[in-house]
Amino acid sequence: MAEHPAYPVGLRLTGRRVVVLGGGQVAQRRLPALIAAGADIRLVSPEATPSVEAMADAGEIAWDRRPYAEGDLADAWYALIATSDPEANTAASAEAERHRVWCVRSDDADRATAWTPATGHSEGVTVAVLTTNARGRDPRHTAAIRDAVVEGLRDGTLVAPHHRTRTAGVALVGGGPGDPDLITVRGRRLLAEADVVIADRLGPRDLLAELPPHVEVIDAAKIPYGRFMAQEAINNALIEHAKQGKAVVRLKGGDPFVFGRGMEEAQALAEAGIPCTVVPGISSSVSVPGAAGIPVTHRGVAHEFTVVSGHVAPDDERSLVDWASLAKLTGTLVILMGVDKIGRIAETLVAHGKSPDTPVALVQEGTTAAQRRVDATLATVARTVVAQEVKPPAVIVVGEVVHVGPHGTV
Repeated sequence: MAEHPAYPVGLRLTGRRVVVLGGGQVAQRRLPALIAAGADIRLVSPEATPSVEAMADAGEIAWDRRPYAEGDLADAWYALIATSDPEANTAASAEAERHRVWCVRSDDADRATAWTPATGHSEGVTVAVLTTNARGRDPRHTAAIRDAVVEGLRDGTLVAPHHRTRTAGVALVGGGPGDPDLITVRGRRLLAEADVVIADRLGPRDLLAELPPHVEVIDAAKIPYGRFMAQEAINNALIEHAKQGKAVVRLKGGDPFVFGRGMEEAQALAEAGIPCTVVPGISSSVSVPGAAGIPVTHRGVAHEFTVVSGHVAPDDERSLVDWASLAKLTGTLVILMGVDKIGRIAETLVAHGKSPDTPVALVQEGTTAAQRRVDATLATVARTVVAQEVKPPAVIVVGEVVHVGPHGTV
């Protein structure tokens, strides 16, 4: 059997009996895929890892808490043999052969009738890599090939064109805090498939340089507004390009729905009948402090954090923030878009009871090569911003968590 290559095939196991012998690490790794395939799974094992036990407790698998016994594979379509008892594995493998049950053995692949490929997934496609024959099996090499193919499909470096008609529409993609490596896998793939990209200034600009030459890149700040407001003009541009049958990506910094006006764009697209996909992004409110060594929560220091926009001053009638209530909270306060208003914000917080000695950290250009951190207190932050020439974009963290970590004392 080892002289011939394995024949690759995809098993449709929905509702069909699958027997897993052994509840250890092998079962823990293989069970999630079998569950996802909709198989009727019976685990036979005296013991199981906590993760496998949790699957049984959740009703995802049935568990017989005993060793293998003759007859366990009689009604199976597929079997995974992974016990620590070589004799039980051999006996179960022989039973599988008699009942014509495809059988995987974790202890001896040469004696198995089936092999588990190294698999990965990318947007509805499963990539499965098998070694040609048992004699040349190298699981690490096989996994490396799998990883290279899947990563290429996900980040767009390996392009597989769609040959069926592609549905035009808009994807609102959160690009993360600035580092191009922090965009989501799905966001990066949609960028690689786009015909048009309308980008914000705070989006990960380095990703734009990787786009193919045919992709039209539009700077949202340079869209002619005319009689329209800026946001309305952007909405119209999204609709116009989508109606031309193009795949459009609206690349935004952070997350589309965290002070990103993403919902306004989604609503405009819905009213125009344009399909819209929302791809969440890593918000700068947690990622930038983290990149600077500041946890927004920490045991014994802060049990909550609040994120607010500082683009409107506390004494401005347009402000929707209850600064008086924020001053009474004991957790962490994260302020976005507040560099030029931080003086008045600090004064307001102190006026409503916050200690002037409350630590403050300003993280400018977080997660990028230009990142820098400036520390102050509520009493000193206004003059520190001026003296240190802190410029937007910067995330401001107020609270004792500023003193946690490499720069702190806790």
